[in-house]
Amino acid sequence: MGRVGVLLLNLGGPEQIEDVRPFLFNLFSDPEIIRLPFPWLQKPLAWLISSSRAKQSQDNYQQIGGGSPLRRITEEQAQALQASLRHKGHDANVYIGMRYWYPFTEEAVARIKRDSIEQLVILPLYPQFSISTSGSSFRLLERLWLEDPGLQRISYTLIPTWYSRPGYVRAMAELIARELDRLPDPDATHVFFSAHGVPSSYVEEAGDPYQKEIEHCTQLIMKALNRPNDYTLAYQSRVGPMEWLQPYTEDAIATLADQGVKDLVVVPISFVSEHIETLQEIDIEYREIAEEAGIEGFHRVPALNTHGGFIDDMADMVVEALKAPRCLFSDVVQPEKVKLYPQERSAWGLTPFAEVWNGRLAMVGFLALLLELVSGQGPLHFVGLL
Repeated sequence: MGRVGVLLLNLGGPEQIEDVRPFLFNLFSDPEIIRLPFPWLQKPLAWLISSSRAKQSQDNYQQIGGGSPLRRITEEQAQALQASLRHKGHDANVYIGMRYWYPFTEEAVARIKRDSIEQLVILPLYPQFSISTSGSSFRLLERLWLEDPGLQRISYTLIPTWYSRPGYVRAMAELIARELDRLPDPDATHVFFSAHGVPSSYVEEAGDPYQKEIEHCTQLIMKALNRPNDYTLAYQSRVGPMEWLQPYTEDAIATLADQGVKDLVVVPISFVSEHIETLQEIDIEYREIAEEAGIEGFHRVPALNTHGGFIDDMADMVVEALKAPRCLFSDVVQPEKVKLYPQERSAWGLTPFAEVWNGRLAMVGFLALLLELVSGQGPLHFVGLL
């Protein structure tokens, strides 16, 4: 079979307070986050946004210990996965590639090439596919493969989505059941799934399957849980003035409180490791919103991290991928269904999807940048960028 490698993909996060601003700069420098009609404006605008948001973001990270635990947890997951694969008879090297912070995807690919890996399984740590998460990383990897002929000798395969895996579903159900069973009246507690949101235009105009996969995922988990509990799915982490998938988590919490719900078991459905969205946004911000609305019990299900069943299921995924027909970058998303991938160019050099929402925001940002530079005030204050 040759030397086998597994590349785990994730977002990345600042590990200390001084990392926050450069991390945000990397995030907003990505043209898939904000696509500008004039590429030379990308980094100046990223500098402006990252500088203006740094203090608030630093305060948030201070609340969870001064930095993101994402790298540490992902490294623990990689070590556990490597051990599980060896237990199953597969001696594979496991690598970590982060999109916006260390170790960057480019660093992981360089190590894979240096180690003379011959067969590579690419596994994003996002159970549900979205063009903004797995899709963004796949686009980066595709570019690296096209630019480096030395990578052509590596036989790779992608695992684009895996939310319906029985091991993953069982592991999530186990964690929910464990939290419910700590409560005086487990069956009467409302199960509240909170998923990371995306702009509605991703789904409605670009064909992103994320919403359907999230909805199906919650159904599978509730079926595996096999309890009589009512449940709700909502979306968190929206930014900017555009419409995101609804209901928003804060609105759904308020609605449930108005309906007389007193106890919530909150499930971070699209996250497999603890990070800022679970430790700060859910545990602190949404807990406060729930308490102010009249929710008496706010209980959060932990992320999977290195849950044994989850890790073993990931190992099974890798083994199955090695035996299955290869899934290539060009196979992941059908162009006629998801317009952002592969890139389709318009007369402006923008993707159609970018013109739908990032293009609008970019034009506002462009005008706002000029106004900010001249007057020190402007529209960026009103869209939450300053």
